[in-house]
Amino acid sequence: MPTITHDVVIIGSGAAGLTAAINLAQDRKVVVLAKGALDGGSTNWAQGGIAAVLDAGDSFAAHVHDTMVAGAGLNDQDTVEFVVSEAPAAIERLAELGVPFNPNEEGDGDEFGERWHLTREGGHSHRRIVHVDDATGHAVQVALLKAARANPNITLMEDMVAVDLITSRHGERYSGDGHVWGVYAFNKQTGHVDAILGRATILCTGGAGRTYLFSTAPRGATGDGIAMAWRAGCRVSNMEMNQFHPTCLYNLEVKNFLITEAVRGEGGHLKLPPGVPGGGERFMPRFDARAELAPRDVVARAIDHEIKRLGLDYVHLDISHKPPEFVKQHFPTIYARLLDLDIDITKEPIPVVPAQHYTCGGVIIDLDGRTDLPGLYAAGEVTESGLHGANRLASNSLLECFVFGEAAAKHIRAHWDELPAPPPIRPWDESRVTNSDEEVIVQHNWKEIRRFMWDYVGIVRTTKRLERAQHRIDLLSKEVDEYYGNFRVTPDLIELRNLLEVARLVVRSALHRKESRGLHYTLDYPETLAQAVDTVLAP
Repeated sequence: MPTITHDVVIIGSGAAGLTAAINLAQDRKVVVLAKGALDGGSTNWAQGGIAAVLDAGDSFAAHVHDTMVAGAGLNDQDTVEFVVSEAPAAIERLAELGVPFNPNEEGDGDEFGERWHLTREGGHSHRRIVHVDDATGHAVQVALLKAARANPNITLMEDMVAVDLITSRHGERYSGDGHVWGVYAFNKQTGHVDAILGRATILCTGGAGRTYLFSTAPRGATGDGIAMAWRAGCRVSNMEMNQFHPTCLYNLEVKNFLITEAVRGEGGHLKLPPGVPGGGERFMPRFDARAELAPRDVVARAIDHEIKRLGLDYVHLDISHKPPEFVKQHFPTIYARLLDLDIDITKEPIPVVPAQHYTCGGVIIDLDGRTDLPGLYAAGEVTESGLHGANRLASNSLLECFVFGEAAAKHIRAHWDELPAPPPIRPWDESRVTNSDEEVIVQHNWKEIRRFMWDYVGIVRTTKRLERAQHRIDLLSKEVDEYYGNFRVTPDLIELRNLLEVARLVVRSALHRKESRGLHYTLDYPETLAQAVDTVLAP
């Protein structure tokens, strides 16, 4: 089994991972592992933008307040203040790397906040979203990858599927301190598992959207980092807080196409489709005074309510009342993509439904990106930093990646001498397993998990639904554990194992919370308790 040693191992090649790599590569040798293609993660899919206080009429206090309100008070205020205060500098560094943010055509460009066009999204009290048309994530991914490829201290490896973190128990001499030395990763090109070692390891693996049947997340968002960290001994927090984006395109042929929050931010209206009572009318004002600009959890529940109340497949998102050139200029990617599907958004509404979009809970970290285990850091959607609380405020997610990717890199560089070199590590043992002859079991269980998570652990929950999901998880766990112990690992089996682990953590956390708060809404406990308390699970 190949053993590859670098200074730092980074698992994930999105905004968080590449930001950390670029900062570390000033004086360290870094390897960045991607499960598939280097641009296959969630960053490349992000349509919206990045939130930062850049306008003269805005303030850090307002951004902090909006974040805390959206998070239903479950946020950690120190974390929110830290991230918000770091945001303008993060935007500046991205611009220096070549991210072509849309310019402010009305400003003179002299002031920092007047350089770029700022849009507004749900939950924000000011225009503070910098963007690159409606494909900001792609532009960021391109710029970061260009910088990483140009740096001789950064090694980029595609098609490396992380299996488990390498800890002190994997050493040839057992040590019980839980130190993390890297990762065992399945190499798709060779079909075998490699040991990738380093003094420090950073998890930047993204969220767990594919735990659900309908999700805007990419194919690889299977909660790998959360599951691996949990198995290694890290605590997780607020796993019940899964954000459902209100507006995913409803199309039987094209799945998981997100309609960005900015469509509502720029004046789009949610309406009931024709042919039902109230058809063609806006319905959000009945649910919240902020109407379409309410936070995502409010909007998603409102859409879910109307769909169930009227037996609909979808509702309409309509921005056709805006001038055609305005729509094309602000949303060129969405306009072109939907036009290919015979939907002209300058003339007609978009059929939309909610879909799982963001994992707000995750591995607990501090302001330096440190987890519970020595040598292990994390950044981005895999974490629960305290920024999002019970509901993520729009466009705070990419921001979190940049701030904590850099924070982890800074801490590693400052404390390098305290990080010991990896000890001799035992090789991955395939001597007692065989190739599977029943791959259909993996696919069947994968589909079953995603189906019951959508049905029982979705936007609206009950204790009985959660218990049904827990029962199915218990049954599947025995089957998957036996399968994993007898056959050689494959990418699908690795992901199935992680999906099941994450599903268990979500259901356990949801059953623990005896209230409705933010993204966790249960009919059995509809009230919100006076005190906001994190749901913390320890291995």
